[in-house]
Amino acid sequence: MLTIHAADLLLPGGGRPPVPGGAVAVRDAEIAAIGPYEDVAAAHPSARVRRWPGVLTPGLRQWHGHWLLTRVYHPDPREADELGTEPLAGPAFDALAPDAARMAGSVRRGIQRMLAHGTTHVGLGPRSDVRQAVARAGLREVPNAAVSAPPVWDGPDLDPFVEGHDLAGTVHGPLIVGEPADLAVFDVTDEAALLARGARTCVATVLGGRLVFRRR
Repeated sequence: MLTIHAADLLLPGGGRPPVPGGAVAVRDAEIAAIGPYEDVAAAHPSARVRRWPGVLTPGLRQWHGHWLLTRVYHPDPREADELGTEPLAGPAFDALAPDAARMAGSVRRGIQRMLAHGTTHVGLGPRSDVRQAVARAGLREVPNAAVSAPPVWDGPDLDPFVEGHDLAGTVHGPLIVGEPADLAVFDVTDEAALLARGARTCVATVLGGRLVFRRR
C-alpha cells in the first residue's frame, strides 16, 4: 500500500531547500516520491494520505542509545508516585539499583520514548546488551558509534538535538527515493522553531514505512 505523508513544511535534508506544503510518498518500507504535495498526489492518486501539522523531516539519530537504555531507568507510569515520571540517572539510578526484570521494562519504555522524540537511528557501541531489544523495535543502529560513555551534557536527555545542535547534525541522513522511509513530524512552524523547542514537539514517527509513534 502507498501512503503519502504531507505537512505544512518538508525539510528533506542533504542541503536541499525546504518545500512548503511538501510530501513524502511511502510504498511499503521505502520512499517512493518526494516533493510538493500536489505533484506527489497527482502521481499517486490512489494513495492514502496522512496530513500532519508542522514540519516533516528525516528521522533523528540518537548517539547515546546504549547509555540511555542501560544507565537510565525509565519509570513505569504505575511508579509515578514513588519515582516520578522523568528518567533516573546517575546517583538516582544507582540508588534504585533496578534488577534485570525491572530493567527489561525500562528498556521497552526507553525505546518508546525515543520513538516519541522522532528517533529512528541509535548508537549502541560494539558490546551493547540491548541490541536485540532495539532490533525488535525496528530502530536502526548507527554503525561504528563509540557511545559507551555518558553524554556530554549534565544528565540524560532523549532529545537528539541536545547534542546534534542543528537539523543537519541530528537527522540520520537526507530523504532519498528508494531509501528506507524513516521520517519524523514535529508540531512547529519551521526549522528555527524546531531547534528552539526540540524533539519533544514530535507528533509522529515513521520507521521503515510503519507509523510507530503518534501523539494522541
